Formats: sequence, structure tokens, C-alpha cells
Amino acid sequence: MTARNALLKAVPYQVEQSLKKLGANLKTARLRRNLTTEEVAQKIGVGRFVVADAERGKPSTGIAIYAALLWAYGLIDQFGEIADPSRDEEGTTLSLKRERARHPRKLDNDF
Repeated sequence: MTARNALLKAVPYQVEQSLKKLGANLKTARLRRNLTTEEVAQKIGVGRFVVADAERGKPSTGIAIYAALLWAYGLIDQFGEIADPSRDEEGTTLSLKRERARHPRKLDNDF
């Protein structure tokens, strides 16, 4: 099978590990709810192998599948927290630097 894009040919290590962790977390959520892959697959309208792929963190699994699984387990509110701008320290710092560069302080002789 050939990859559809370059990312799938060489998935960055951190991406791969994050997907595996997400998949393991989803599997734990399913098992804690005493659900089978077939039951969950039926609930979200996919085949059981799609659920199994997501639980393994397969990189080609679509983000909608992960979101649907979170929904099926009552965890969809956590999906909205991904990349929350209020938690993006690096982005906030860069934005402040750009803002300061655009509006430099004027120096005056008042002491």
C-alpha cells in the first residue's frame, strides 16, 4: 500500500506516539464502559476495524473518527480543548513580540 501523502510515509515520532497514546486512551474508555468494538462502530456508523485502527493510533485514521469516538464515550468536550489558544504559551509570546514591534514605545524626556 502506498501512502496518500508524505506525512503518512514518514510520521514524525512525536505525532506517532501521541496517536498511539490517544488510541490507548480511547480503548481504555471503551473497555471501562464495557463496550465491544462492534457496538461502538455501530454507534458511530463505521466498521469495527476502523475503531480498532483508531485504538492502535493508525496515522491514516481520520480525525472525525477520533472525534466520534470521544462523542460515543461522552468525552467530546475534551476535543474542544485541543490547541486551546489560552494554553498556547509559545503562540502568546510570539504574538506579544509582534505587537510590541508594531507599536514601539515613544521615548520622552519627562522624568
